Amino acid sequence: MTTTEDRPEVAVGGPSGEIGQARKRKEDAHLITGRTTWTDNMTMPGMVHLAILRSPMAHARITGIDVSAALSRPGVLAAYNGRDFADIQGSIPCAWPVTPEMVNPGHPSLAVEQVNHVGEAVAVVVARDKASAQDALEAIDVDYEQLPVVLDMERALAPDADLVHSHIESNRSFTWIFDSGTAGTGAPIDDVLAQAEVTVSRRFLQQRLIPAFMEPRSTVVQPNGEGFTMWSSTQVPHILRTMLALTLNVPEHKVRVIAPDVGGGFGGKLQVTPEEVITALVARKLGKPAKYTESRSESLMSGHHGRDQIQDITITARRDGTVTGLDVHLYADMGAYLRLVSPGVPVLGAFMFNSIYKFDAYRFVCEGVFTNKTPTDAYRGAGRPEATFAIERIMDELATELGMDRMELRRKNWISHEEFPFTTVAGLTYDSGNYEAATDRALELIGWDELVAEQAERRTRKDPVQLGLGISTFTEMCGLAPSRVLGALSYAAGGWENASIRMLATGKVEVVTGVSPHGQGHETAWSQIVADRLGVPFEDVEVIHGDTQSSPKGLDTYGSRSLAVGGIAVVNAADKVVAKARRIAAHMLEASEDDLEFAGGTFSVRGAPGNSKSMAEIAFAAFAAHDLPDGMEPSLDADATFDPENFSFPHGTHLCAVEVDTETGFSTIRKYTCVDDIGEVINPLIVDGQVHGGLAQGIAQALYEEAVYDDEGNLTTGSFVDYLVPSAADLPSFTTDRTVSRATSNPLGVKGVGEAGTIASTPAVVNAIVDALRPWGINDVQMPCTPERVWRAIHQGAEKSGRDPGGTVSWGGASTSSSDGSGTAGSAAEGDQL
Repeated sequence: MTTTEDRPEVAVGGPSGEIGQARKRKEDAHLITGRTTWTDNMTMPGMVHLAILRSPMAHARITGIDVSAALSRPGVLAAYNGRDFADIQGSIPCAWPVTPEMVNPGHPSLAVEQVNHVGEAVAVVVARDKASAQDALEAIDVDYEQLPVVLDMERALAPDADLVHSHIESNRSFTWIFDSGTAGTGAPIDDVLAQAEVTVSRRFLQQRLIPAFMEPRSTVVQPNGEGFTMWSSTQVPHILRTMLALTLNVPEHKVRVIAPDVGGGFGGKLQVTPEEVITALVARKLGKPAKYTESRSESLMSGHHGRDQIQDITITARRDGTVTGLDVHLYADMGAYLRLVSPGVPVLGAFMFNSIYKFDAYRFVCEGVFTNKTPTDAYRGAGRPEATFAIERIMDELATELGMDRMELRRKNWISHEEFPFTTVAGLTYDSGNYEAATDRALELIGWDELVAEQAERRTRKDPVQLGLGISTFTEMCGLAPSRVLGALSYAAGGWENASIRMLATGKVEVVTGVSPHGQGHETAWSQIVADRLGVPFEDVEVIHGDTQSSPKGLDTYGSRSLAVGGIAVVNAADKVVAKARRIAAHMLEASEDDLEFAGGTFSVRGAPGNSKSMAEIAFAAFAAHDLPDGMEPSLDADATFDPENFSFPHGTHLCAVEVDTETGFSTIRKYTCVDDIGEVINPLIVDGQVHGGLAQGIAQALYEEAVYDDEGNLTTGSFVDYLVPSAADLPSFTTDRTVSRATSNPLGVKGVGEAGTIASTPAVVNAIVDALRPWGINDVQMPCTPERVWRAIHQGAEKSGRDPGGTVSWGGASTSSSDGSGTAGSAAEGDQL
């Protein structure tokens, strides 16, 4: 995968020049040499092992469970069902009640009376080793009374629908509405819809995805008096500690959570899992350390899923291409239960459907629906990819209806760089951006004009392999943090982040951070920031994280918040260290603080550079405390908490050229170019890795991945044989570049990059495939755009349009939108679950 570098040097004002350097990651040495501390690697004296029996049925009453036979199996110490823990297991928490009326049916870790999705935990076996525990599961006898299975979201909301949860009145969890007219951020949407000169409506489907992290989830619990210590493969040790204390009624200060090395997350480990609660319950009941590690099939079947939305979207415009209104209605599948932030995921997307465009009016309605499927929750991007996909697809459809160039339509309607800061129709204030610069660079790098000419030539000669060109111009809200904003959205916690810096007597530095990495490179980036701010060597900085005892304050890692929030807490703590050091340096140098200059880790008297003290000298003087300024404590250590006033808003332009074989339906990405603006860059090597990984996941949604259920609610893609995760061989080389518009919400000018590639790439790829198929009257192909789906779309379009599916079509660039919003021939958006 290639990266094109033609970027201005990044200088953020640090004395050592570390920021902006492509430092190799500190974390990698122990990862690639096998010296990792995965949770599943842990052993303890007397440790027992858990295996969990899971429901084979999507919806059923439990009429009886007999675990007695399992108890007689070799090595088995105990076996429990839901009734054994019914009074103490509590309910898996949901921290985001998005509306006051939201219905939460409750979620026991071990099912007590009813199972509501395949894979739900119904019993647990405890044995001296994992194999014995697993073998004993077959001896447990469970009697089920089957209930009707609810899978379709729209049917689930019908008045006569079968209920997922019999103790609540319907399958609706919530309805969340934003209307620019009532919010005061724009005109009334109904007026704009009524006055529209052009209206285009589409239905897009966001298929269900599975966060296929490399390391399956694992949990070890050591009981300790009133409380316990938990090691878990989690993104959120601090949140997990608080939620476990509340769920299990244990004093929070008696709960310690440690996230050791964590092998990826993608939102899939942003959770309080039933398995974590079950392991804690068993460990405390037996008074022994206990371990549970899921199999890959368990991970795919019972870990939370992502996406799964029906998106009905209407866009209105004037004949000259000026967009006026956007009306969005979502059905969001919650699955069987509400997990930690399940309801909030589509709500986050509500603020991004308008994207970079200037609309007069906007309405967003989301209905959260219960079904007999695995619960959904955050997956890389969490609401933002879904929104970006819909707006970028509908912009292409509008351009086709108007007969306009797709990029020209975008340029006409986006926020120009002179207009920042800009308050959108959704109520957010974008602080900075330059969509023009990113787009111009991307067009240049991919050779857009040459590709357009090649596309025309292929159509003229009726080539069976057609070329499609896809565009995605996007922004996202990241740095998930502002506590007041989260409070206004009814999120249970804040969004601040904490960091501490400890200056050791020898001048070495320990950085304690509240964010908890799982592959992002925090240890490297934080070392660069601190080296820059304090002027100490990069190698002299150690970063401590992921343990609620050694790092007691924090709100963890998700939503591209680590740098834009956690990194700024590190900056603020470092600046406090410098301020303390300045006072001691002035005392030692017998000078005024105002007369001191600080550069390269050294304080010197202005005009007398030889009269100086290094940071290491000051650190030792603070430690010795022989001669400190009166009233000063003998320490340079500092603590800081940062709570930003606004999100950060990365943006970019992603362009994709896809070759579609019209005889086989096979799509091949020939070129992929993206130019992202993520503000200032701390480490370009890490940034490029994040972009590449994000692109892989976004392209995977477009072409490969889908969690599929049969009519009985069985997950038919429950292994990597059936759930297709692309390898490096399935992906193209990427050409990436950056432009820089500094964020104004933090002193480093940084934004965020962890989710950008995933958010932007999916619509770029699908837009390219649809562009290749326009001559057949095709305006959509349901994701993933498999060869069979593309082939069927071509043949369905040919049948309805009277054109030859084999390539001998009448190439004319026919319009595939209609002013009344109806779809047209050849759409493959419905019915096909291949």
